[in-house]
Amino acid sequence: MFSCSKVTAASLTRLARSQHQIKIGHYFLPGYCSFSTDNSSSLKEAYEYVLVEKKLSSKSAGGGVGLITLNRPKALNALCDALFEDLIHACKALDQDDSIGCLVITGSKKAFAAGADISEMSNKHFSECYKTNMFSQWADITKLGKPVIAAVNGFALGGGCELAMMCDIIVAGDTAKFGQPEINLGVIPGAGGTQRLVRAIGKSKAMELVLTGGHIDAQRAERDGLVSKVFPADALVDEAVQMAHVIASKGRVSVMMAKEAVNAADELTLAEGLRFERRLFHSLFATKDQKEGMSAFLEKRKPDFTHS
Repeated sequence: MFSCSKVTAASLTRLARSQHQIKIGHYFLPGYCSFSTDNSSSLKEAYEYVLVEKKLSSKSAGGGVGLITLNRPKALNALCDALFEDLIHACKALDQDDSIGCLVITGSKKAFAAGADISEMSNKHFSECYKTNMFSQWADITKLGKPVIAAVNGFALGGGCELAMMCDIIVAGDTAKFGQPEINLGVIPGAGGTQRLVRAIGKSKAMELVLTGGHIDAQRAERDGLVSKVFPADALVDEAVQMAHVIASKGRVSVMMAKEAVNAADELTLAEGLRFERRLFHSLFATKDQKEGMSAFLEKRKPDFTHS
């Protein structure tokens, strides 16, 4: 696992870390290097609510894919606290696994995740929600260094839609349904639905979904920009894993920096974002993979990236 200091410190001479911040010129950017560095985490032999499979690559070291399947079928994969604890643990373990270059999160054909667990939260009170900062731990998914693909079949509603939007790429089966129905329960989205949905599909369309509690199908989700590709439902997971293998075959450092740069675009002005992008671009010339990648191009051969 590459930490922020290993990836950038040798070459980004104008970057200075201050706690969880990095400095670019006169700008401090929070959180962009908050990759997990806890090496004690490893996959459990079994989880209660998720299934984990490593799909390793024979073509490139480190080109494997970690496939995580939400597994609470009787509740349509409703996101109870225990399920999310399993998911976060598995994601962090795969994020630190050198054989894995990309993660895929999926559910069943009937439901990616039908939402948060209403029975678990219905009797909570404000003070408890506030003191525990309810749902804040879900954001750990966004702090993973490696790319994460959400492969959505069936329902992705409420927290399920919010989980998908925490991932870096969303691909959908042709029967998928997306929505934020919290308004029908007397609440609003609480894990990013009012924020990430606006950034994905624009204010008016996001407002429609949030205020009406309706949902959209996979085809509209693709047209609106929420989903990158739609596949036949039966082929979805295989297509997502294939895409993940392509990503994992690239140089790990450049992939992680590319993810970092694209995500920063949501937070920065254009001028600040361009400065950030250039500094990351410059820093990659200190890596072995940059030398290998450009040499391979000039020599008309496939690159042999070492993720260093």
